[in-house]
Order: sequence, then structure tokens, then C-alpha cells
Amino acid sequence: MSYQKSGFASSIPPVTKNIMIINVIMWVACIIMRNKGIDLMNMLGLHYIQSGDFKFYQIITYMFLHSIGISGHIDISHIFFNMFAVFMFGRTVEMIWGSKQFLIYYLITGIGAGLMQELVWFFTLNPYFYDFAVTVGASGAVFGILLAFGMMFPNAPLFIMFIPVPIKAKYMVIGYGLLELYLGVANYGGDNVAHFAHLGGMLFGIIILLYWKKKGKLYGGHTRQF
Repeated sequence: MSYQKSGFASSIPPVTKNIMIINVIMWVACIIMRNKGIDLMNMLGLHYIQSGDFKFYQIITYMFLHSIGISGHIDISHIFFNMFAVFMFGRTVEMIWGSKQFLIYYLITGIGAGLMQELVWFFTLNPYFYDFAVTVGASGAVFGILLAFGMMFPNAPLFIMFIPVPIKAKYMVIGYGLLELYLGVANYGGDNVAHFAHLGGMLFGIIILLYWKKKGKLYGGHTRQF
């Protein structure tokens, strides 16, 4: 697949670009509607399946929402870092796979992350909090993208803030996975990050990637050893 038009926006493949646009639109919409007394985060975020607020479509809609902060304070960090990762890694993966395959992968890893969060809630959530637990964010799908990039380009040098030397993609992916596992198990007080959902995105991602690798689809239909 090739993208011939010039310009920054046209250099971003369509699914990656539309994922970013939809997420930004939904983030702005949540802020606007909150000011009107309508809580889109509660309506479209993923609730525990035994909650009265749970709807089946939330397993998809939740991954297009991000934290907007408390009233009077807007939080941009959640959506910024997720969309930055989609831009940095998603466009490369989409250009190799093609838009259809990339979209399928993105949705499956996002849904997988949501299912993992539901499973964690099943074993850990106090019934008193059934109607209060809600998850939003594209992080599960983002971790799936990072995994895909790391498997296809294991030796690609990547830079992390405050670390002055490059780290190979495969080590960064492994490090992120181990860190999420540790933080999820440690379950620090005040930590509201869905660490096991991130791992769920990676788990579903590796299942899909291994299947596609076996079918010779990991590199847009061209088999490559790694």
C-alpha cells in the first residue's frame, strides 16, 4: 500500500489518522457534554458486567475515550501519550500490514484489553463498587501496537525520555510488559491505571501476531524471519 499525497497529514495512513481524530473528537465532546451535565464517560466507558450501567457496546466505545480530568481542571496527558504512541508506531505498522489488517488488530487488542479488565474485576472487585468501576482509554490497543512493532522490528533503536541511550524495541516491549505485571500485582494504593488491561492488549496481540506469522501475514503477506 502506498500513500502518494504530499503534506504531513497525508503522510499518516488512514486508520491511524482516523483513530487519532476520533479520540480527540471524543475527548473534546466529553468536556463539552460534562459542562452541560451529561456524563459521556459514564455512558460509554467500560463498566463491570454486573453493574447496572454496563452495556455491551462499551467494550468498543471505551477505547476511544480518555480521562478529561476533574471539573475545573483538564487532563491532556492521558490522550496525548496514547495518541503520540499511535502516531509513532501505528503508522509504521499500518503501512506494512495495510489499513484493514491494522484496524482488525487494533480493535481486537482493545477488546481483549477490556475483557482482561472484566476478568480482573470478577476476581477482585468488591460488590459495593460494582456501579463505580469504569475504565477508559486506548492503552490496551496501544500496548498491542507496541508489541507488533517490537516483534517486526526487534532491533530498532528507540529513545525513552530521560534515558540518553537508545533501547532496542524488543527490550522496551519486554520491559513494559514486566513493569505492567509488577504494577498490576503490587496494586499500589491510589493507582488507578488498568495495568492488567494493558497486559490483556499485549496477550491478545501476541496470539494474533503468532497466528499471522504462521500464515505469512505478519509482513503484509511477505514472510520474514525474526
